[in-house]
Amino acid sequence: MEAAGRRLHRRSGCSLTGGGTPIVLLHARSRAEGRLLRQWARTAWPDAALLGAADRGLTRHLTPDRDIIPVRVAWNLPSGDDPVARLSDLVVAPFRRAPWPILHQPLMTAVSGATTVVTGDAATTTDLRADFEAEVRAGARDDDTEFVEFVRRRALVACDRAERRLAGDRYKVPRLMVEQITASASYHERAQAAAEKVGDDPDDFVTRAGERLTEMTAVLSPLAIDVFRAFTSPFHTRAWDVDGDADRIDQLRELNRHHALVFLPSHRSYVDPLVLNEVLHRHDFPRNHVLSGDNLGFWPVGALARRAGVVFIRRSFGEDAAYKFAMREYLGHLMAKRFNLEWYIEGGRTRTGKLRHPRYGLLRYLVDALGPDEKRDAVLVPTSIMYEQQSEVVAVVAEQTGATKRAEGLRWMVEYMRKQNHHIGDAKVSFGEPFSLREALTEAGPGSAQLEKVAFRVCAGINSATPVMATSVVTFALLGTGGRALTFSQIIAITEPLIEYLDERGIPGPHTQLRDEQTMRDTIDLLTGAGVVSCYDAGEEAVWSIPSAQAHVAAFYRNGAVHHLLVRAMLEIGMLRAERDLDSRPIDEVGSDGSAELRDLLKFEFFFADRATLRGDLEREATLIDPAWRDLGDAGSAATHLLDRCQTLVAPRALRPIFEAQLMLAERLLEHDEGGDAPNKKEFLAECLRVGQQQLLQGRLHDPDSISRELYDGAWQIAANRGLLEPGTRAGREALVDELRDVLDLIARGARRDAELVQDVLDA
Repeated sequence: MEAAGRRLHRRSGCSLTGGGTPIVLLHARSRAEGRLLRQWARTAWPDAALLGAADRGLTRHLTPDRDIIPVRVAWNLPSGDDPVARLSDLVVAPFRRAPWPILHQPLMTAVSGATTVVTGDAATTTDLRADFEAEVRAGARDDDTEFVEFVRRRALVACDRAERRLAGDRYKVPRLMVEQITASASYHERAQAAAEKVGDDPDDFVTRAGERLTEMTAVLSPLAIDVFRAFTSPFHTRAWDVDGDADRIDQLRELNRHHALVFLPSHRSYVDPLVLNEVLHRHDFPRNHVLSGDNLGFWPVGALARRAGVVFIRRSFGEDAAYKFAMREYLGHLMAKRFNLEWYIEGGRTRTGKLRHPRYGLLRYLVDALGPDEKRDAVLVPTSIMYEQQSEVVAVVAEQTGATKRAEGLRWMVEYMRKQNHHIGDAKVSFGEPFSLREALTEAGPGSAQLEKVAFRVCAGINSATPVMATSVVTFALLGTGGRALTFSQIIAITEPLIEYLDERGIPGPHTQLRDEQTMRDTIDLLTGAGVVSCYDAGEEAVWSIPSAQAHVAAFYRNGAVHHLLVRAMLEIGMLRAERDLDSRPIDEVGSDGSAELRDLLKFEFFFADRATLRGDLEREATLIDPAWRDLGDAGSAATHLLDRCQTLVAPRALRPIFEAQLMLAERLLEHDEGGDAPNKKEFLAECLRVGQQQLLQGRLHDPDSISRELYDGAWQIAANRGLLEPGTRAGREALVDELRDVLDLIARGARRDAELVQDVLDA
């Protein structure tokens, strides 16, 4: 039943194919709506039988070869033109979308054009019976009752589609989701097979799976969508000016005509789903089904969010086979009906500002839900969400130095909303290149690494689409001054080389606007107002610096751009090694060994392309420095020439905190008792935090943000990957320490070179 909206008293243009008297199925929610629908139907279809959707006598009218025409009243009460929902909309939204039945007749009388009769496309009882036999389980006890319910569901969906033609695609919502899933014959066959696989009673398994579906399934309605947007708007509309990629959205709209889309955004803030939805809503895009942890399902926001598309799922399924089965069935049904999904592949918000490594659980369920049908597919959409500033960063980075994460609840929500009550910059939503899930699985090939390859492709797409924010550029520059304060003109001079480099690379973002002095002042003022940057203006002129207590916060903003600088930093380390070692090899041979070593050390922090692509990227970076780099002779002298041409070195600021954290863990591992058991991870990382703070106070660490639980976790994975957590691996632990000390020695050389460049700016 394809939707087609019709106005009151206009004869319907539905194409009828049945031979019997048609049935106009009236979906009325009040007596006033019923009178309006009957008046319309007698004019549009004078020969048709008029039946209510809830009519108990509907069964005897469903004789073969009769057309069924579903109709419903849509309410078009006036609303404001402001596309951003407001709290005041909470008062009027229920009346505008679905006024109380007692108000229907007064509103029809008082408001001209308040209603529209929408007509779903007609379908014959014969065709519906065929669909019913194909979809609904065989052997139903009461076949006629099952068929009537099937017809009612189809009619309701047809009316929804017709009304959406008037309201817009942003109000595309599923209806009777659990009923549609559990009525399928194939569903019961799969449930029985799943029950037999785990040794459960089939009937009991079906009952429990139905309960799990009811627990997790989002129940959407246009009214709930409007109310939820109005209720949650203070969490983001006052804090940020939200901007999205309109051109890419048009491309996604076309893809969505044939496949379900799965949006996989970066996760930086609690409000990421609200910001992404705001962009999609403004462009009349269907609302996503957002998969979220049930820790955010607290009252009252949880109950409302579930009716606006949020799917609250358990943090852990344990051995609940019925829950796992229900999850697969739900995702498969959403894909089949082209309802879009959204979840955060990192599994939690970033604590460092960098993209975290992905979690594979939900992706695995999505792949299982694809099934063997080659026609069923989903399009994965890597999505970047970036903010100039975030009020929650202070709490997030505190968790990296040992603070306990605060539990979410009503009081937490009120305090969070209060922090979001003033403007703190822009929010940017960008979309990477979308790709077919089924094709990506084929390209990844079979094996245990298949999902990992697909997830890494998503993360690489997110990083590629991520813009460089102005705050990232300013914090990157100020974190490299050794704590010295800079004048406004000095900040401009230090950031200019980085801006030029980003421009040469064609990296997107508002960073280019920093060439405008007023934009630079606004960015510095934004960071100063948040306390990230300190200003001293009692002398001859104002100077700015980053206080040591704010180093972690500043690093969070800096790290939003650090992945764009990774290859340049790796090239710099390779050149510094060639210069130090007086490497006599040809210059184009340098980097193959060193880049492999660095890649192995950084593989749990960044997302790398294959080795051939990485080598090409390193050559691209060398060409940016000097197009004639291959003609510079031996590697040692060529490296000196290339380093001298660099206006700034990024390796010390981009990578030193990571390697310092790795060395901290490796040295503590070397001190661990060789004769005992493998260290306990939680206790060991807590020890690293304590000793790291001590070494920072002693001046043995250069970067306060190297004291990070998240960076120590990555270092732990390096050690585990090399088999160094077990007793009897002292030689391997010593080798790792030596390797990291060597890399940090090279970075220290780079830092001294960069300090000279900074000093040249200060002296100018």
